[in-house]
Amino acid sequence: MLQLEQEFWFWSLSLLLLMGSLFVYSSLWKKKTKREFSSSKLLKQLSPDQSFFKSILKLVVLLLSVVCLTFALVNPKVGTKLSTVKREGVDIVFAIDVSKSMLAEDIAPSRLEKAQQLTAQIINGLVGDRVGIIAYAAKAVPQLPITTDYAAAKMFLQNLNTDMLSSQGTAIGEAIQLSRTYFNDEAQTNRVLVILSDGEDHNDLSVEVAEAAAKEGIKIFTIGVGTEKGGAIPIKKNGIVMRYKKDSGGETVITKLDKKTLSEIAKASNGIFIEGKSTKEVTDQVGQILNALDKKEFEAKEFSEFKDQFQWFLGFALFFLILDIFLLERKTAWLKRLNLFNENL
Repeated sequence: MLQLEQEFWFWSLSLLLLMGSLFVYSSLWKKKTKREFSSSKLLKQLSPDQSFFKSILKLVVLLLSVVCLTFALVNPKVGTKLSTVKREGVDIVFAIDVSKSMLAEDIAPSRLEKAQQLTAQIINGLVGDRVGIIAYAAKAVPQLPITTDYAAAKMFLQNLNTDMLSSQGTAIGEAIQLSRTYFNDEAQTNRVLVILSDGEDHNDLSVEVAEAAAKEGIKIFTIGVGTEKGGAIPIKKNGIVMRYKKDSGGETVITKLDKKTLSEIAKASNGIFIEGKSTKEVTDQVGQILNALDKKEFEAKEFSEFKDQFQWFLGFALFFLILDIFLLERKTAWLKRLNLFNENL
């Protein structure tokens, strides 16, 4: 098979036509000029060793060098090289709270944006691990199945918002239950669920679901996003705060970080609770946890890789250029004997 890496360099082959045209023009001009000063017979006597064939040969050598340089720049790749690729890591599912309480700005820029930043930075530090994303509020919805495509994961991550789910509330248990369907490899010993939330939970079954998940080898790490002091939930229009959410009594709703719930969920599944204030501290701590876990080989396969061939063309180009230096436009003894183009007549 053949693969061309930089095909646009083929435009330089147009130099062949230019060089050929210049050679023809130069030859005709020289011939015409010489005839203006002397006859053909006298010219042969004045320059008996002048060889038209050598001139053509020098042109051919230069053209070949240009062709070789062009192909060296194009860098054709041919042949195959077999390599073994092994990918080892952990399956990690991120469950991100997209309920309205995540709009609170008690942690900058907002709880949801902070959760997105934390997740993106954790993904940036991964090597070989597979990731999946779940969004949840009153119910959980799959966003991205388990994959090694980190770019796709961050793209889905950026699209998360609090309007994507019509039913409001927070059911962490729903997210845990859905995550259990993500881990479809029974041989996978280390399965990680990372929950990013303010901890508000309207489902009392979350701890029980976490215990059931732990029996399947799923470790749950909870990252608390928000403050215990809490903050109001802004209602915005075109990025401008219009008002704050109020309860049925007309009082402004203050949503607070529930460390207790998040800690209990993590403890029930042999995980830990992590404060989500500092992005660096969170990513460092999660990185240490993941590095300590046993890695499983996800895939081991052989693939074909094209090998560069530009060096051969570059070598030939240099050879032809050096050859051109030593080629003189004068007849040699063997050329005289060959009498090409009837030059001796």
